[in-house]
Amino acid sequence: MANSEMMSKIENGQGFIAALDQSGGSTPKALAGYGIGADSFSNDDEMFGLIHKMRSRIITSPSFGNGKVIGAILFEKTMNGDAGGKPVPEALWDRGVVPFLKVDKGLQDEADGVQLMKPIPDLDEQCKLALSKGVFGTKMRSVINKANAKGIAAIVAQQFDFGKQILANGLVPIIEPEVNIKSDERAECDQILLGELTKHLDALADDQRVMLKLSIPVEANLYKSLVDHPKVVRLVALSGGYSTEEACAELAKNEGMIASFSRGLLQDLRVSQSDEEFDAVLGGAIDQIYRASIA
Repeated sequence: MANSEMMSKIENGQGFIAALDQSGGSTPKALAGYGIGADSFSNDDEMFGLIHKMRSRIITSPSFGNGKVIGAILFEKTMNGDAGGKPVPEALWDRGVVPFLKVDKGLQDEADGVQLMKPIPDLDEQCKLALSKGVFGTKMRSVINKANAKGIAAIVAQQFDFGKQILANGLVPIIEPEVNIKSDERAECDQILLGELTKHLDALADDQRVMLKLSIPVEANLYKSLVDHPKVVRLVALSGGYSTEEACAELAKNEGMIASFSRGLLQDLRVSQSDEEFDAVLGGAIDQIYRASIA
């Protein structure tokens, strides 16, 4: 797998990135939305087996390979599994979809209005394994709940510290300091975050470039300077709890920002659907998110 081809696809491709990286804490909720209750599994292995079947069904559906999905973020167990008889990263790239790996270990308790990431002691090992499997980049999430300048500065500094470690391993990091869309200080959070991100981007070395995954800002096009920043490969948006319709409407207001949705992509998929029904529903969501991403 040629990283230069993947870089071109992510940097210039028309489309969006699918977030298929629900992990331990969010997997039961994702399965419930798909129509599989907690009584259908008795341990983590069974739970992850069921979510892998769901993800494999998505990845191998005809509509997923129609060119409108340019990337997919994977949970580690998904990266290590198969889809359609091939390793998942290979199956994705065969369909023109660039694979990414979620590398964070979840969130710390809130302090200074933010939730930093927990330590990632095996980050180098994760990166080496991902690179060996043909993965292009990584993703790691932390959360901003309040417009606390000290907290937001700490969250961005942590993201870039890990990001530089990931770059040193030959992968492109997606920096994701999510602003909680339920925060009553969202607009102020957005403004502080913009300043901190710009400061850290400006300080990157000439050969260092990252991606950003951000909540859709309250003020449309607030992040346009980040879209245009030479150290930013691509700016993608998370759905953050919005419905597909809400997320797409908000995204379409922001020039150059493309989607990286999870709930917004998966919300209407059900295990009970026939393959034809499943693909039709998935294709409809893909078309809707694609239109918002190229608006």
